[in-house]
Amino acid sequence: MVTDREKAESPEAFPYDAPSQEVKHRYNHIFSRADALPSRWPKVLFDRITGLLLFICSCPILAVLKMAYVIEGLLIPRNRGPMLFYYWGISEGQRIKKWKLRLIKAEYIDAQAAEGHEWRAYSAEWNAESRTIVGAFAKKWYLDELPQFWSVVIGDISIVGPRPLSEIHYERDLAQGNVARKFLKGGLLGLGHINKGTEEMGRSKYEYEYIEEYLNRSSWSLLKLDLWIIWKGILVISKGGGH
Repeated sequence: MVTDREKAESPEAFPYDAPSQEVKHRYNHIFSRADALPSRWPKVLFDRITGLLLFICSCPILAVLKMAYVIEGLLIPRNRGPMLFYYWGISEGQRIKKWKLRLIKAEYIDAQAAEGHEWRAYSAEWNAESRTIVGAFAKKWYLDELPQFWSVVIGDISIVGPRPLSEIHYERDLAQGNVARKFLKGGLLGLGHINKGTEEMGRSKYEYEYIEEYLNRSSWSLLKLDLWIIWKGILVISKGGGH
């Protein structure tokens, strides 16, 4: 049953469709799984090393953004507030802290939901009018995702995998029949998310295609696929847009 809140929610916040009968039939062995996928040590090692390097490289950018947040808050008091926040997300069926940059003005934050670190506290980010000046810039160039490099370092998520969803969106995804996020660690990029800005974004088939590759490729061949996905993701980011 779709709630009034879900009807009012921007479609960009939850673009994921239900798996078709064709997808369920083709990947029946995935839908019938009970356990998470086995770890691939080359992928894990690549994630930790790359994540650490990217986190270190992002620190100067975050420092500049912090100064920009402070300056904007001094010039426009209504735009003051912390730069970082987190809400509870799900990765490989486990609860994690999903760190983000605050994009919106304090008046648009649901204070009660923020205390519980719920996604809906900051859901106004999809309304362009709610964003601060720095927040709008960060959204356009996906800079609000930079803190998640730390999540890669500590092993909460991977560089490549299905995007980790908030708790309410994860439950919604399960309710419509998607199981991919139960079995595989979430990622910064995925086969579906390299289609941001197109009608292909949110098609569930890509999650199962990746799991199939994960199951059938050698560890090194899987790493090669991950590198291709990363390259495609870089191309998407370079275009801006903040989809």
